[in-house]
Amino acid sequence: MEPNGSSIPGMIEPVIQLACLDSSLAISPLFKRFSSVIITSGTLSPIDLYPKLLGFTPRISESLNMSTFRPCILPLVITRGSDQLPVSTRYEDRGDIGVTRNYGNMLVELCSIVPDGIVVFFTSYSYMETIISDWDGMGILRQLTKNKLVFIETKDVVETTLALDNYRRACDSGRGAVFLSVARGKVSEGINFDRHYGRCVVMIGVPFQYTLSHVLRARLEYLNTHLQIREQDFLNFDALRQASQCVGRVIRSKTDYGLMVLADSRYNRHDKRSKLPKWILQFLSEHQLNLGLPEAVSQVKQFLREMSQPVDQSALQTVLLPIEEVQRMSVG
Repeated sequence: MEPNGSSIPGMIEPVIQLACLDSSLAISPLFKRFSSVIITSGTLSPIDLYPKLLGFTPRISESLNMSTFRPCILPLVITRGSDQLPVSTRYEDRGDIGVTRNYGNMLVELCSIVPDGIVVFFTSYSYMETIISDWDGMGILRQLTKNKLVFIETKDVVETTLALDNYRRACDSGRGAVFLSVARGKVSEGINFDRHYGRCVVMIGVPFQYTLSHVLRARLEYLNTHLQIREQDFLNFDALRQASQCVGRVIRSKTDYGLMVLADSRYNRHDKRSKLPKWILQFLSEHQLNLGLPEAVSQVKQFLREMSQPVDQSALQTVLLPIEEVQRMSVG
């Protein structure tokens, strides 16, 4: 029972919600019907938690690297702004005007050097609305529009679809655009930003769920009581899975490339970043951690110079199956 389920501020509208707390109920019919089931995704990390959540014992459990002919992803963990102050969306830091300004300056800098499209994910609609309002008062939005058009995801599906269409047109025209969106929203789960539509994805903060939700509290209690999964373990697992899903929008083919910016000091902690998928971690080296904005900008420029070179077709063929082999496999 949510005492105030209304989306209209000030309106009291109690809502009764029915929620499934046991994920295994949804997949158990498949296990009963089929003798072999393959569960595969790019965002299953950390992989050891899924057997507990879904109620099965895996015969094979493997996390794989991405097969690529060049370092097509540049993940960066930005922990400080240009003034060297830490950046984070932790509750106690959200009202800090310095953090808000640093996030804005970071985006202005990225928009000035990254071509085509940039997608930015926030932790919630309310935080995105607050920070956009603050950026407007600081003049940061005006600075952004000097280099790119700005589009914003809303809770209205029609408005968001129209914004996405116009975002793509801006990228196609060469004007470039930045799309401000929300983790767990429509854009993070169903929209691809391949090629020039997504040369950079910025994840502002760690997208933890709203922990005062009655549904989430009930699920956390169930997981702890029945599956011995600790509350913080599940929240970390869920947040890092969402972050991976957001930044994964940027890479969609063997010839694609893009930047993944994780902008929060908490990503520098081993217990957080170790839960990222292996296909991200394989590109994340020590010198890409704990960066201030100037150091990050330097690496971005170098990466974009390298990726602007023509694709080495012979190297590309080493990670593709020959057509003859594909045909033999289809016959077999």
